Amino acid sequence: MKVKDCMCNNVIYVEPSNTVHDCAYMMSNKHIGCIPVCDNSQNVVGLVTDRDIILRCIACNKDPKTTPVSEIMTCKVCCCNSEADIQEAERLMSENQVKRIPIVENNKLVGILTLGDLSTNEQVSDSTVTNALNNICKCDKNNAQ
Repeated sequence: MKVKDCMCNNVIYVEPSNTVHDCAYMMSNKHIGCIPVCDNSQNVVGLVTDRDIILRCIACNKDPKTTPVSEIMTCKVCCCNSEADIQEAERLMSENQVKRIPIVENNKLVGILTLGDLSTNEQVSDSTVTNALNNICKCDKNNAQ
């Protein structure tokens, strides 16, 4: 099965200059926990999660109405091609310990694949989802607190 057969292709994104408030508002309205950040050519340049908003904006006492998402976004974003096999996406999610991965074609954002998308797709095996979840949730015992 290909990623394009399982991904959500109705994906919204923000630009680096959008405010954190605008991003959070979009996330609230769409009931989503992350939004890709794209330049004006729809190339993925970052990713903002609800956790980023709390830890990199609110907890740092930044004003969400004036802070651009470029100041709080994760810049090193792992993406996957829409033509890749689901196993490749699961491997990338596991290796990078992420629950969501932007999907690109010719370096342009075309969708997003989440752990939820994998778990609700009947063609994706339970063992694939379980393996991904186990790897995503692994804690480095040396850094455990």
